[in-house]
Amino acid sequence: MQDKPDQQGDGDGAGREFLAFTLGREEYGIDILKVQEIRGYEAVTRIANAPEFIKGVINLRGIIIPVVDMRIKFHLGEPVYDQFTVVIILNIKGRVVGMVVDSVSDVITLTADQIKPAPELGTSFSQEFMIGLGTIGERMLILMDIDKLMSSPEMGLNDPINP
Repeated sequence: MQDKPDQQGDGDGAGREFLAFTLGREEYGIDILKVQEIRGYEAVTRIANAPEFIKGVINLRGIIIPVVDMRIKFHLGEPVYDQFTVVIILNIKGRVVGMVVDSVSDVITLTADQIKPAPELGTSFSQEFMIGLGTIGERMLILMDIDKLMSSPEMGLNDPINP
């Protein structure tokens, strides 16, 4: 007997898919529909006077895209770049952005009843950028509103990069 999630109704019962990734000791999730691709970490070209969390830019098949290190952005200690470090290439409102994370684990489908509101926390990760907490058994994911985060004024990514 299999439990198949093929009841893709128009109601709240349909699940949403999230890409699960780690930053430090925590596991996060972002809407899989925002993910264009996942790449291994490679050297970036630094941009003078960019905020510290913007590692620089990479050339992705002729498109120059900014790369944000989320560990630096969220003050999660000194970043280490190893074979697990990946860049998630996102497409946010027509803008392509790279996001450096410690590792990517899997894609998880969550139903509305598995997404709980986030408690008010005094952390560097503002609650306005959270959808909630996704729970699957003992596993808990911090679900990010990646649209809001990447288009927030503090990220400085709203304006297109002019050559």
